[in-house]
Amino acid sequence: MPLPPLTRSLSAKLLVLTVLFVMLAEVLIYTPSIARFRLAFLEERLAAAHLAALSVEAAPDRMVTKALEAKLLAHVGAHAIDLIQPDSRVYMLSTTMPPTVDAVVDLREATTVSLIADAFAAMARPGNRVVRVIDRSPKDPALTVEVTMDERPLIMAMHDFSGRILALSIVISLITAGLVYLALTGLLVRPMRRLTASMVGFRRDPERAVPAFASDGRDDEIGVAQRELVEMQAALRAALRQRERLAALGTAVTKINHDLRGILATASLLSEHLAESTDPEVRRVTPRLLGALDRAVALCGQTLSYTRDGSLPVHPAPLDLHALVGEAGDEVLDSLRADGVRVEARWVNRVPEGLRVAADRDQLARALVNLGRNAVQAGAGAVTVTAEAEGPRVVLLLTDTGPGLPPRARENLFQPFTGSARAGGTGLGLAIAREIARAHGGDLVLVESTAAGTTFALELPASPEANGAH
Repeated sequence: MPLPPLTRSLSAKLLVLTVLFVMLAEVLIYTPSIARFRLAFLEERLAAAHLAALSVEAAPDRMVTKALEAKLLAHVGAHAIDLIQPDSRVYMLSTTMPPTVDAVVDLREATTVSLIADAFAAMARPGNRVVRVIDRSPKDPALTVEVTMDERPLIMAMHDFSGRILALSIVISLITAGLVYLALTGLLVRPMRRLTASMVGFRRDPERAVPAFASDGRDDEIGVAQRELVEMQAALRAALRQRERLAALGTAVTKINHDLRGILATASLLSEHLAESTDPEVRRVTPRLLGALDRAVALCGQTLSYTRDGSLPVHPAPLDLHALVGEAGDEVLDSLRADGVRVEARWVNRVPEGLRVAADRDQLARALVNLGRNAVQAGAGAVTVTAEAEGPRVVLLLTDTGPGLPPRARENLFQPFTGSARAGGTGLGLAIAREIARAHGGDLVLVESTAAGTTFALELPASPEANGAH
């Protein structure tokens, strides 16, 4: 899948969103600003009106000429001015025929909300109104000033102010968006595009794909993602190579399986003659040898089925768990260590007699033997097997007195070729035992592993007959 074009890239989206967010912030700032601008405009008119009205007090007989009165009103931009003294005296300036007042704006009772609402209402009004503005004088709060004026100059000034704010907002948003774009592109977008390119290349060709970036020592989330991606790709490559080796191994096993079964069948036939031997020891071990050969032949058949079908064939049937554990113990104690010396250990069978489970006899024996051999070959002097029924399940606990699992084995537990606890091991024993348990509808888990020993729990379904007995 190719990377998206620039117009639909993360960088473009960040740029557009930054512009929108800055413009939104400017709108939030503009709302109280326009109300403040209108208030300041009216207060300036009131202050100018106060000064103009004081000229009446300075004139002889408190009267000014019509010419001076007209100049003062024109300077203020008003039709009439009233200055009310604390003693109720009123100084007045007015045109000959003042127009009719359309609205009264009393700033003494104004609130923030009303000022904002009045400002936007005034800007939306198309025509002109004559308004009377009333407030305490900005020059002397003891005095009250009333100004009758046209509203249109105020509206035009507000429109000019809004235009300047809009132009400034656009400039600020573009500059901010550009800076944010450059910063985020360097910190986020480019590393993300390299990560994406690396993942796309890895999906196309995992073996030849190389990381599209070099670790730059970043300790933030992007740096963690880079390092984790590199480690994940390395782990996936190793898993793919191992899978290829396992596939090749499966093919090889399939090819040699037929010949191996023939060899084992011949060995089984020849071993039957040992039963006629006059040596008591030979006659004693012959049934065990024949049983092992029969299991080896069955194992070859099961391996062939597994490599062909990909699933482990099991045929559950009720069986005596105590007897099976005893047979598995005999086979474990007859095994050899890696140096060829027979193991010296004790197999303690504490499974209650008569306890039955529904399981494939040969497969379950195989799992128990794998677990027991792993323990004794790792140096355990004794392996104790206990079991208890938990409702429809039976849990076997295999506890050994070995040195415990090393950290590497714990990290890769149940992983073929990587989870071995001893040098030269393949790690297949635990993997196969767990697969057998899961094929029966149960599981195999590590309970604990310390310097005093290791305990595994093997969960199996109980026999329906046993459940009926309870």
